[in-house]
Amino acid sequence: ESRDKLDFRHHNYKEMRKLMKSVNDACPDITRIYSIGKSYTGLKLYVMEISDNPGKHELGEPEFRYVAGMHGNEALGRELLLNLMQYMCQEYKRGDQRIVRLVKETRIHLLPSMNPDGYEMGSELAGWALGRYSYEGIDMNHNFADLNSVMWTAIELETDRSKLINHYFPIPEQYTSEEVASETRAVISWMQNIPFVLSANLHGGEVVVTYPYDMTRDWAPREHTPTADESFFRWLATAYASTNQVTPPPLHSEIQRSEWKVSILPCYCNLMSPGMNDFSYLHTNCFEVTVELSCDKFPHASELPIEWENNRESLLVYMEQVHRGIKGVVRDKDTEAGIADAIIKVDDIDHHIRSAADGDYWRLLNPGEYRVTATAEGYLPSSRTCQVMYDHYPTICDFRLTKMPKQRLKDILEHN
Repeated sequence: ESRDKLDFRHHNYKEMRKLMKSVNDACPDITRIYSIGKSYTGLKLYVMEISDNPGKHELGEPEFRYVAGMHGNEALGRELLLNLMQYMCQEYKRGDQRIVRLVKETRIHLLPSMNPDGYEMGSELAGWALGRYSYEGIDMNHNFADLNSVMWTAIELETDRSKLINHYFPIPEQYTSEEVASETRAVISWMQNIPFVLSANLHGGEVVVTYPYDMTRDWAPREHTPTADESFFRWLATAYASTNQVTPPPLHSEIQRSEWKVSILPCYCNLMSPGMNDFSYLHTNCFEVTVELSCDKFPHASELPIEWENNRESLLVYMEQVHRGIKGVVRDKDTEAGIADAIIKVDDIDHHIRSAADGDYWRLLNPGEYRVTATAEGYLPSSRTCQVMYDHYPTICDFRLTKMPKQRLKDILEHN
């Protein structure tokens, strides 16, 4: 049983909407409900935002998201996010300092049901696949653009390494004409519009945390295809798994059992196509892992309090990881205006990120010393050394860029 007084039951679409509204009514100052689009049958994809200033991006404050219910019949993630929003509202009102700090320092977005049509089809007694897919029969996890192949093809064909890109891969033109679910389109638009830093995608049917790349380079089963941020992804997976109370079932091998408790293998599962994790990493700044929460995709309602107890600490600890590494603002040295789309490069890590609209950026990194360079079009690059500590707080690394002489002259002429 759980000591938390939460609404432990399965919620259909109307009940989910009602519960979200009750949380918003109880905590209007720190919550906001918004929709990112509609499902095929017209059900809204509701998100609960939790922040001390709901509705706006605050300079320097990182954006975090949890997504559940991508496969409609994997119901536990949906209920855990509904539990989480209730819990954070209650604890914030009680003055729990950990929750207060999370709410004040982070803008949190919870999407409990990415595939509401699928959920309405599934049930505790349904088969393995019923409700998994969208109303149109699309598996949303394999519905995102394949940017992995774009990257690997470029690496093979390009002789000049300096011309290769390693982040913000554009979506291929042919993707828009392919069979893309309306739900997938809505989530992609959401990912593009908000400068998310960290995310997790909650699934069911296994007990494991997986991280990019989901897709193997040469289609070889169990081939390890690491990203440039392998060590940080391992840390993220470990942060969730090591604080989780679930014991893997005995049919797992000892290696798998120890991996769940200590640290987690990269994804060997989705060999045929990349998932949302890879897309998020290659198309945006956001690092994302997949959490497989339970062997039972649709646990009985009586098991929900135990599942909450198993996952509560993991859900909170994982959110807190958004504050690891470095963050700062890239500004114009003369005007002090923030510079959008500045590129942040870390020596020896072949994956850059970019600043948001106001010039603020966040770079997730493990503790250590890093040489960091900020570049922007029309500006001279600037480099500095940034030390990442073991603290909860990120290291502040601001940059002030000087305009190139040609650019400065152009600005003066235009102004006059």
